[in-house]
Amino acid sequence: MTATADISLSNSLGVASHTLFVCKTCASTWQDGKRLGESGGQKLLQHLQHLAQNWDLQDQFPIQEVECMSACNRSCVVAFAAKGKLTYLFGDLTVDDSAAAVLECAGQYYAKSDGLLPWSERPEPLKKGILAKIPPL
Repeated sequence: MTATADISLSNSLGVASHTLFVCKTCASTWQDGKRLGESGGQKLLQHLQHLAQNWDLQDQFPIQEVECMSACNRSCVVAFAAKGKLTYLFGDLTVDDSAAAVLECAGQYYAKSDGLLPWSERPEPLKKGILAKIPPL
């Protein structure tokens, strides 16, 4: 018996079935209640968007920026989510060295019908920084 992944492009509402969330306020420098300059999260988001221009899953796995994912002490933070799959939240990602690994891991997540990402199969930057693995609805 062979298991197959549900890798449909969208649900019945036309919404993408997979999403890569990226916190854009992670690794910010603050002064007097205002953010100074560009945050690490914004830089990571830009790296991901740049790499995703040539990514096979660009249209099936959109990148969605998020104002804050409440993991400020573990920045930079991303999450993989899809209907009927585990949701993963990763933190402690470096701005310059993790974007390619995030997209590689997103591809692994996309290919799994349940979204399960065994530690041994994840790219190195996503082995240590797991913050949550949330069961599907």
